[in-house]
Amino acid sequence: MDPLLLQLSDSVSSARTLEDLTRPMLEMLEAVSGLESTYLTMIDLDKGLQHVLYARNARQMQIPEGLSVPWDDTLCKRALDEGRSYTGNVAECWGDSDAARDLGIQTYVSMPVRTDSSGLYGTLCAASAAQVSLPPNAENVLGLFAKLIGQHVERELLFARLTQANSELASHAATDMLTGLPNRRSLDEALDRLLAQSQRNGTCVLVAFIDLDGFKQINDAHGHEVGDEFLLAMATRLKTTLRAGDMLARLGGDEFVVIGAGPACDAAGDAPAAAAEALAQRIMAAAVGKFQLPALVIDYGGASVGAVAADPRVTSARDALRQADAAMYDMKRARRALSRERNLHA
Repeated sequence: MDPLLLQLSDSVSSARTLEDLTRPMLEMLEAVSGLESTYLTMIDLDKGLQHVLYARNARQMQIPEGLSVPWDDTLCKRALDEGRSYTGNVAECWGDSDAARDLGIQTYVSMPVRTDSSGLYGTLCAASAAQVSLPPNAENVLGLFAKLIGQHVERELLFARLTQANSELASHAATDMLTGLPNRRSLDEALDRLLAQSQRNGTCVLVAFIDLDGFKQINDAHGHEVGDEFLLAMATRLKTTLRAGDMLARLGGDEFVVIGAGPACDAAGDAPAAAAEALAQRIMAAAVGKFQLPALVIDYGGASVGAVAADPRVTSARDALRQADAAMYDMKRARRALSRERNLHA
């Protein structure tokens, strides 16, 4: 096998990154073309810039990596526009190029690097400060290298799109679509982690279950669109009650949950119970009052909140949520009883 093909085969099969693929190609391109500088560029058409990604400078000419030049002033653009991939007399062909003059380029060869999905990615180039005749087949080798680089870039772009899609799917699966808050699945996972961490630390876990009293009446009176706006406003309001490390999640409908680290389980006095009560009071204070929605203002009477301090040594995530839910219903019954008593004395 031809030594060049053998080296190319090894480079293509072993390359994991664009740099892994390109640097051996720049070395091979120097050997094939006889030109002193070889380099790969990336073109940002939106910003009108061309960036030198990787360069190999074998002799006096220096094409610096990281160099950015205006795209309209480059030899690459002129070569593309004119369909001319090679010239041994840059000054005669494109003497108006400041970039070429500053770099001292006299002989130049360029091939566009394209991808199937994004079109023009960049250029693969070779240059010298002296007039050099390009050897036979050098342009064919340059074209082959540019094609292989374009295929590698396309694979990287595809991988990036797949990674982004997977990330979005994971986020979708873990997020309440209306409020953007963590959903029940995220809550369960986070509560399991928090209980395990708190067990190691010897601390309890605070769990507050929130039910929006009268939410059905808001929906019935104003429609589901206003109901959704109210849920969004409530989620924003409830976030203000969170401490660093706390999580607010929406279970669905008009139910929310807050979890967070509590005091030591064996703290003197009623520290865990007091911390749970303080959390409940903080949430109830935030949930009551006027909510300015796009179409109207709702003067809301408040939510029922049940909070517990769960001991991770004896309490599972399901048990902690069940206890907080039961405490919330105790609070709801108490609020209803108080409301009836007020109505009787009104």
